[in-house]
Amino acid sequence: MGWNRPQLDWPEAPLRMRTSDQGRDQVLCLARRKWIALEPEEWVRQHVIHHLHTFLKYPLGCMAVEHRLVLNGTARRADLVAFTQDQTPRLLVECKAPNVPLNQEVLDQAARYNLVLGVPELLVTNGLHHMAYQIHADGTATALEALSRCP
Repeated sequence: MGWNRPQLDWPEAPLRMRTSDQGRDQVLCLARRKWIALEPEEWVRQHVIHHLHTFLKYPLGCMAVEHRLVLNGTARRADLVAFTQDQTPRLLVECKAPNVPLNQEVLDQAARYNLVLGVPELLVTNGLHHMAYQIHADGTATALEALSRCP
């Protein structure tokens, strides 16, 4: 398989991988249940999905990958949005490739998406480093040591 997949700062995920007929690396998305091109950002996203499902008990059916939203009249896609059983957005996750540093620009991107979604928890990760925040009703944020389990 193509690029070097680094060990991430997430528990090992039992991912199914294959090489397509066109010679492209693919991973079976845990949430979408279909084969997806295995790019560095997808490697991170699948580990996050595994963690949310296995350890925090978010049902796979309550996760929206590349969730569409409209921000200031422009179509955007949030990497991952986890919902409660009643379809309330609970967690917004912005994934970056392991070689992409987490900085203010990445946080600002997630915060802009949250203007539309209004989730109470936000996670930004490149698989090696993570930043998690509780978002309060007044728009302020508090750093989290850990994400909440699915309510």
